[in-house]
Amino acid sequence: MLNSNEFSSAVVEGAGYQTKGDLPTSFDVDAFEVPGGRDEEWRFVSLRRLRGLHNGSFAESLKVVPQQTNVTAPEGVKVETVDGTNERLRAAGAPSDRVAAQAWTSMPEATLITIDPETRSDQPIEVTISGAGEGNVSFGATTFDVGRHAEVTLVVKYEGSGTHADNLGFVIGDGAHVTVIIDADWNNDAVHLSNQSIVMGRDSVMRHNSAIFGGEVVRIFPRVRYTAPGGDAELLGVYFADAGQYFENRLLVDHSVPNCRSNVLYKGALQGTKENEARTCWVGDVLIRSSAPGTDTYETNNNLILSDGARADSIPNLEIETGEISGAGHAATVGRFDDLELFYLMSRGIPADEARRLIIRGFFNEVIHRIPVQSLSEELERRVAVELEKINA
Repeated sequence: MLNSNEFSSAVVEGAGYQTKGDLPTSFDVDAFEVPGGRDEEWRFVSLRRLRGLHNGSFAESLKVVPQQTNVTAPEGVKVETVDGTNERLRAAGAPSDRVAAQAWTSMPEATLITIDPETRSDQPIEVTISGAGEGNVSFGATTFDVGRHAEVTLVVKYEGSGTHADNLGFVIGDGAHVTVIIDADWNNDAVHLSNQSIVMGRDSVMRHNSAIFGGEVVRIFPRVRYTAPGGDAELLGVYFADAGQYFENRLLVDHSVPNCRSNVLYKGALQGTKENEARTCWVGDVLIRSSAPGTDTYETNNNLILSDGARADSIPNLEIETGEISGAGHAATVGRFDDLELFYLMSRGIPADEARRLIIRGFFNEVIHRIPVQSLSEELERRVAVELEKINA
């Protein structure tokens, strides 16, 4: 973790980074070069659609306004408005790409949420971030500092229209159990890029859930780092892209200490047209360093193509520097319906359209039903149902 505005010494000396876990990080936008379309981290997204977030040209056509944030929190939770120099705000680490650093450099203020040690609450801590509207761009940062042995649910919901870039930080104390829910429920004209840094303490447990159903371009990049043995991270995600939408989930789990666990499961569906393509990209990077014997990890990404004019890229990457691990693996699929499943349902008198809807619901429910907030789980089921009504409509 870097709490300064400098890259690591290896990058400063021009040696480059050796693994995905050694990505250069900085709080200063000028420390990053402007990305190009051939750069590995940016080659899937159309840079033209980012409204100048990647190169600073947003200032020519968009008005910068503060991030609009509303926080609902129970007792034992402290909410503060701070600036980017606050060391506790920075505790999760610095941004790892130019857009995230642009957000940090440009934000007028940020939100620091502190959960006291031993806090246990059935009421979620809810943060709603609203878009600044057409013609505006907003930047922000929100850091959750979760005390040791706390048990809490953190919900971050994005809504509305506009252009937005932000940094989320999660500092999870020793023995804490934290459920994180990221709900990107944007209007379909929004552009959003989010950098999420997660630091896991000894024997801490984190369940990170991500849902993307709205937005024109949405790119979410969670990064998990362990600081002591016993950490247990699970990352689950669902996304459903329609014509003209581009969703990218790019994640990194960096195993650098012994005896930690991670499990990743993302599922997505796409339906577009030949004239207006639907696109998704999932990049899952898991690094097991030589200093992390006893690691147990697996990652899976499944994608359903529901129409012509839809493309899903799925790229699992597993780097292993030690053979002394409990287990490691990955799987990825991109395809259409399972004809056998469809035939089975139709053979029992279920019409083809309804059979397809049942298969898609079952495809998503494996993830949705693991979200512990019932109201949100039900809301995601409703969104899937709405998307299914568009099929063959």
